[in-house]
Amino acid sequence: MMKEFIVKVEAVLSAQSDTNFVTSRQPNIEVTYGGIPGDLHFGLTRLAGSREKMYKRGTEIFNRRQLTLVSIEECEEVARKLGIPHVLPEWLGANILVSGYPEITTIPVGSRFLSSNGVGLYNEGENEPCIGPGEIIAAQYPEFEKLAPRFVKAAYKSRGIICSVEVPGNISVGEELRLILA
Repeated sequence: MMKEFIVKVEAVLSAQSDTNFVTSRQPNIEVTYGGIPGDLHFGLTRLAGSREKMYKRGTEIFNRRQLTLVSIEECEEVARKLGIPHVLPEWLGANILVSGYPEITTIPVGSRFLSSNGVGLYNEGENEPCIGPGEIIAAQYPEFEKLAPRFVKAAYKSRGIICSVEVPGNISVGEELRLILA
């Protein structure tokens, strides 16, 4: 028997730049088979980088990083570990912010998020923390020392997940998604 949970969409965001991962809030987003049109991570394929050591850097591979999904609860946990007031999903390059499932990063690969209008997102796994979002967070809190490198450790197993789009459509702030655990 599959375990199901309901999560609430608190924000939808996109990075309308091909050079900057920082996102901005939108009232709704359209997701297609390549992700969010115009977003930094949009595309059916992408070039292999440092995370895909099994391929030569620059090899064209399937894009499993079409969307980033984070939870309010984990953003709060990372902020607590860093000793700062808050961590915004924008600073993490998140596309969807949810509430209602506190440990979203730990859900099994293959779990799905389904909207009432038919959108389907497939969990490709943990979005492993890196220094980039840490640098954005550090810029917001210059009075705190060494936030960028501390972020990587603080966000381990709390950084959110990456998803690919199984069924395209629109996702709006305030709607509920069914989380079906694999």
